[in-house]
Amino acid sequence: MSTESGLSSLRRSGADVQLPGDPGYDRVRTTWALAVDLRPAAVAFPRDADEVAAVVRAAASAGLRVAPLGTGHNAHALGDLSGSVLLRTSAMTGIEIDPAARRARVRAGEVWQPVVQGAAAHGLAPLHGSSPDTGVVGYTLGGGVSWYGRELGLAANSVTAVELVGADGELRRVDAEHDPDLFWAVRGGGGANFGVVTALDFALYPIETAYAGMLVWDLRDAHRVLSRWAPWAVDAPDAITTSYRNLQFPPIPEIPEPFRGRRLVVIDGAALAGDDEAERILAPLRELRPEIDTFARVPAATLSRLHMDPEQPTPGGGRSALLDELPSAAVDRLVETAGPDSGTSLFLAAELRQLGGALGRAQPGAGALARLDGQFQLITGGIMLGEQAKQTIADGERVVDALAPWSRGRQYLNFQEERVDPASGFDAADWAALRRIREAVDPGGLFQANHEIPGGGAAPAASGERALQR
Repeated sequence: MSTESGLSSLRRSGADVQLPGDPGYDRVRTTWALAVDLRPAAVAFPRDADEVAAVVRAAASAGLRVAPLGTGHNAHALGDLSGSVLLRTSAMTGIEIDPAARRARVRAGEVWQPVVQGAAAHGLAPLHGSSPDTGVVGYTLGGGVSWYGRELGLAANSVTAVELVGADGELRRVDAEHDPDLFWAVRGGGGANFGVVTALDFALYPIETAYAGMLVWDLRDAHRVLSRWAPWAVDAPDAITTSYRNLQFPPIPEIPEPFRGRRLVVIDGAALAGDDEAERILAPLRELRPEIDTFARVPAATLSRLHMDPEQPTPGGGRSALLDELPSAAVDRLVETAGPDSGTSLFLAAELRQLGGALGRAQPGAGALARLDGQFQLITGGIMLGEQAKQTIADGERVVDALAPWSRGRQYLNFQEERVDPASGFDAADWAALRRIREAVDPGGLFQANHEIPGGGAAPAASGERALQR
């Protein structure tokens, strides 16, 4: 089939399809990451799994690839889409909560906030991220670091079933008993490498409240606070998960008054512990006398907005790295490159997510990303428009390079907003297995992911091999 006739068949798929030159094309090719300029051969918005399958078959017949995408928070690394259909899942919404089984089934277009609220109505919580409008599928199947992560592990490993349309255009449901190799691969390898995910089932946890909040200091206190937080974060009980940030807030009305126009140090997080125990855990940080302290017993549903992440599309981007440790020399380097006298252009001059605990331990039955191999996740962020983009990239790389002596070049790909070697996100044996499975389920390379796993060119693992090894 010619590309032209294939594009015509896309229009007959039942999905809303926009082609270059159509009035709505520029609107629908724009993602949450506004700085990303995607120009696909077509954009399709299927409403259900049947329409997904029709789009996949039409694209394959036309010699086009398929790039599945939800919100597009991490669309930066997608690359050239001129020969691809951008398949947007945002029209595929729907949430089912089974409170007795403590399970949720979520369709591919859902973002976290409705899921968090739906679970909270039954005294339950998912392992959601720090942003209320991040897509559930991309966040979860890429790993998923939640406020409960050090106690309960990566969100990918709470997935109990995945429904997806494969390269053959067929819908399948995979779990530990049905196609266990593929089930292993998508949990951490990302759904877009293996098909178009249409729904996820995952565990919910009996969490009604948490001891959560933030501690805030002026940025001039960065060295003093980071010198305390870094060793505290390594030794803290698994019950608490926190984040450290050096932030520069713009003087705009949308920013709350205590933060507007200021440069601050913020430590936020949550403890799955009783009040007395949580206060004991936090005592070493409170000894530093923050000017704002909001930690208290709060409903679990409020944690999706604790981090104050933007809830509208933004023209932002940044750099990141996994770190093994933060000794005093690393603290000095970070404050030098992202502290009060650094002259940085970044609004997120530096963020350090506390890892370890269950995030660093592989559990039986885990997926391809069983754990994160590091003690801290370093993240920077700034504006990625016009000339400012060059400065943002330069300042972000300066921070990441400064901390390179405490990194081994591994990546957590969910936070990697540039094209990198995706093998850096996995152990060598798991990377080889992911390539074999990709080759088995998508030998023609139909699907295009932001951090793409190439086919292995070798025979696939025997059925159940990876599940048995785990």
